[in-house]
Amino acid sequence: MLLIFPMPASSQKNKKAIGDAPSCDVPLVHLENVRQVQPEVLETTKAQRMAEFFSVLSDPHRLKLLSALAQQELCVCDLAAAVKMGESAVSHQLRVLKSHRLVKYRRQGRNVFYSLADGHVASIYRDVADHLDE
Repeated sequence: MLLIFPMPASSQKNKKAIGDAPSCDVPLVHLENVRQVQPEVLETTKAQRMAEFFSVLSDPHRLKLLSALAQQELCVCDLAAAVKMGESAVSHQLRVLKSHRLVKYRRQGRNVFYSLADGHVASIYRDVADHLDE
């Protein structure tokens, strides 16, 4: 079933604005497609949580830390040296990553070793890195 909705005047006026993504020339809604997809569309609360999660990953320093930890568990000193950052800056970024459950740590004597929190974090990191390399 197709439904035809008139486009608002403002949409018609700006339809070909520079930078807009290509869109349909005729406003047709394919109701069956909408009915199939709509139940699985993210709820606003989950979308907000996911946006916050991805915003944590938007910092290049945090991504460098994750790239090192995707290879192996490291103590803070080694991690700072590997990513060429000061220990204080690394500790701050690790605190942010830990608060979002992206990394975990363990103590061994006087050292603190960090690793990725779980396989999901490793998968997200690798999938994005692979996607950008395509």
